[in-house]
Amino acid sequence: MPTAAAKQKQKPTAASHPPYFQMIKEAILALRDRTGSSPQAIAKHVEEKHEGQLPANFRKILSIQLRSFAAKGKLVKVKASFKLSEEAKMEKSASEKQKPKEASAVRKTKSLGAVKSPKKAVIKTKRKAVSPAKPKQPKSIKSPAAKKVKKKKGNA
Repeated sequence: MPTAAAKQKQKPTAASHPPYFQMIKEAILALRDRTGSSPQAIAKHVEEKHEGQLPANFRKILSIQLRSFAAKGKLVKVKASFKLSEEAKMEKSASEKQKPKEASAVRKTKSLGAVKSPKKAVIKTKRKAVSPAKPKQPKSIKSPAAKKVKKKKGNA
């Protein structure tokens, strides 16, 4: 029978780091790469930020998590890099709405900035109301053989 000490060793300990998606999201937002962040860059950023809290097999777990989040639709894989999906960006904005103090400060700073003129807004709405341009009709396409026959008839 296992002893009490052995039973204590079998219990998994709670992770001292935040959830993987939160760490990945922070890394992608901090790196601000237009084409997406590579797994190596994400791992490096997470290691620097959460040093001492991560398990020894962190990089392996991270690669598995990146693939699973891409499969779930939370991340978008572009070539060999990862970006946040629109769904994940919406979650970010929803979490910002829960913090009204910070959001009101952002609104105040935006309102102090340049004021948009109403004329520009009217112009933009007029552009949106216009129906999309019709595609141009292609000119009649004649084969080179038909052109030669036509030239011969004209010369004869």
